[in-house]
This record gives sequence, structure tokens and C-alpha cells, in this order.
Amino acid sequence: MSDFTADLIAPFLNHIEQQRGNGARTRNVRLTAIRSFCQFACLHEPERCIHFQRILAIPYKHHVRREVNFLARTEIEKLLAAPDRSTWIGRRDHALLILAVQTGLRLSELTTLRRTSLVLDGSPHVRCFGKGRKERCIPLTKQTVTVLRVWLKEPTCADTDVLFPTLRGGPLSADAVQHLLRKYVEQLRQTCPSLNSKRVSPHVLRHSAAMELLHAGVDSIP
Repeated sequence: MSDFTADLIAPFLNHIEQQRGNGARTRNVRLTAIRSFCQFACLHEPERCIHFQRILAIPYKHHVRREVNFLARTEIEKLLAAPDRSTWIGRRDHALLILAVQTGLRLSELTTLRRTSLVLDGSPHVRCFGKGRKERCIPLTKQTVTVLRVWLKEPTCADTDVLFPTLRGGPLSADAVQHLLRKYVEQLRQTCPSLNSKRVSPHVLRHSAAMELLHAGVDSIP
């Protein structure tokens, strides 16, 4: 503990940025952990509190927050219209995209959905397990319900309960969802020039859903 001083910690934080090439955000996360340890250590070694206080006085680095990227309503409509719904894969992708944009589900939540996750009668909603295995229910709009009802009538190539399966009946991987989204966005870049300046990912669809809710007067999505 005699070596655990500000003279050790300050060069370590500089090393993170200068030698390892990490940003201010990573540096601040490391400093938060160190500060937490110092507060704990003060209780057990009060005679060294002066050294711990010097570490606690090391300031955080300011960093520029990234601008939240999202799709405008016209871009969302073009994306939802992109899949070829004359094919089974196109109808699957259309159903997946409309559910993602309307609910703001995380990528991990989308790929683990089952047919039993949907409740389309009464008060339509989708049940899913998010971070920390916490179950949550998200209401569905009439448009989304209509698309999902049609999708549930589609034949599958295997006996599967996966809501959005592959041709073999297994769940789509995260990479597969990212690939299909990237494919449709690339198709739209010529007819929708505003997409040329945007990097569209499944997480951007989540941001887009949040913005749609904000425009409707709802604060945020869980």
C-alpha cells in the first residue's frame, strides 16, 4: 500500500491515453474504479488517508459526447419497404425490422425472441428478457400486430419456435441481423441520399425508436 500513491496513479492514467491509445472515457472508467478502492481503503488504513485523498483529487478528463444517430421517419419508411416481400426471407426481414423500429428492442433481445413471446390479442405486446435477465413487456402498434399476424402464418423449414429463424430453423445470429440491415441500407443509399452520411446499425434502430417515442410525447424506452 505504500506504493499506492498519486505519483503512481497519475502516470498510469497517462499511459492509458498516450501509450495504449485509449480515449478519455476509458481513462475515466479506470479512475472511477481507483477512486472507489481509495474510499474503501480509507476505512481500513486511516493513517494513509492523506495519500488516498491526493488520488481522489485527480480530476476526470472531459470528453466530447457522440451525437446520437437515428433515422428520420422518411428513412424508416424506406427501410421497412426495402425487403422483397415476395420471398420468405424478405417477409421475415420486414417483420423483424418493423418490430425493431417500433419497440426499440436490443439486438440480443431480437435474436432470442420466440413465437410465444408475442401476445397479439387483447393488449398486444412482446415479452422479452433484457439486461440482468429482467423481463419486460412492450406494447405493439396496430401496424406491427398486422405484420406479425401475417408472419406467424408463414411456414417454416423446421419445427421451430424461433420468431425470426434462419432457413434451417435456428435463431438468427447477431452478425446475420447486422448483415441484413447493412444490405438493405446499401440498397437505399442511391434513392435515399441522407443515408450516405449515416452508419446504420441495430443500435441506431433502437435510437430511432426512442426518437419516435419522444416525438409522441414519451420520455424514453427501457
